Amino acid sequence: MRRHGAVAHSVPVDGGTLHAVEIPVAEPRGVPVVFCHGFPGSWFSWRAQLPALAAQGRRAIALDMRGYGASLRPADVSAYDRRTTVADMAAVLDALGIDRAVFSGHDFGAALAWDLPLWLPDRVAGLAQLAVPRMPRSPLRPSEAFAMLADQHFFHQHYFQAPGVAEAELDAAPGAFLHRLMFALSGQGDYYACWRRPSTDEDGAATGYIASLPAAPPLPWPWLTADEFAFYVDEFTRSGFTGGLNWYRAQDLAWEQNAPYDGAQVTAPTAFIAGAEDPVLTMLGSRCLDTMAATVPGLAVQEILPGAGHFVQMEAAGDVNRILAGFLREHVD
Repeated sequence: MRRHGAVAHSVPVDGGTLHAVEIPVAEPRGVPVVFCHGFPGSWFSWRAQLPALAAQGRRAIALDMRGYGASLRPADVSAYDRRTTVADMAAVLDALGIDRAVFSGHDFGAALAWDLPLWLPDRVAGLAQLAVPRMPRSPLRPSEAFAMLADQHFFHQHYFQAPGVAEAELDAAPGAFLHRLMFALSGQGDYYACWRRPSTDEDGAATGYIASLPAAPPLPWPWLTADEFAFYVDEFTRSGFTGGLNWYRAQDLAWEQNAPYDGAQVTAPTAFIAGAEDPVLTMLGSRCLDTMAATVPGLAVQEILPGAGHFVQMEAAGDVNRILAGFLREHVD
């Protein structure tokens, strides 16, 4: 990104700072966009979107979310609850002199962004959501639902719940984990291979995540070069995985704190983009897009891109940039 003139910001938040990256625009026009990644991600996951929006004269800011990269990485799970992560987003806008923004989230970043119009209605001009459709509030506490699934097969969200267990495996082999996971979740991968394994072995020991994922072909892939992949490996080698895993462990807290918004609808102008081969859409059921539409009356754009998987902003970067630009121009500005 340095060749595009990107600059980094250090945003003060509760407990430390968030790392943010943007490409300065001489005369900004239109509503700014704030990009929020998920697991396992980085501000770098939006490397194709930042220069595209800057070229259109629009401010775009990509974050290392709390727990990742150069941002603060608290060990306490409560530091990742919804109240705190929403406050992070307000702090970003305040520090960068932005009144209202479009929030674009992927994976856990999408889960947070879906809540922002309810928590920060005066600061959200719209949403551009990737991969994770909005679902109604579950009657079950998330950890309880995860445990039920883990009774049937390996389920990563249940495996991640016990502090120290997953990071002991993943911190020891970040390259192997990221190589297998990123390909398995792509449009060419087979993520459900891990669902064909039990959660424990015959001795009752927890099944590891890396061995549950299928082997991946060597890099480069059509959407990820060896140098780009090395960036992720370097970041997680330095930071470890605890911060990212704590987003999973804080889901019960977020579920509790979102109780007052049960049944609320998202009326802000919204775009939803996903890969047709994204395992998340299958996990959430064949009616998930219809369910989202019923809870998001502000849904103005929906695009499901053939051939792409979970990392749609990388796998189909050109299409995502085109759709995002059109949405912002026609429904937000």
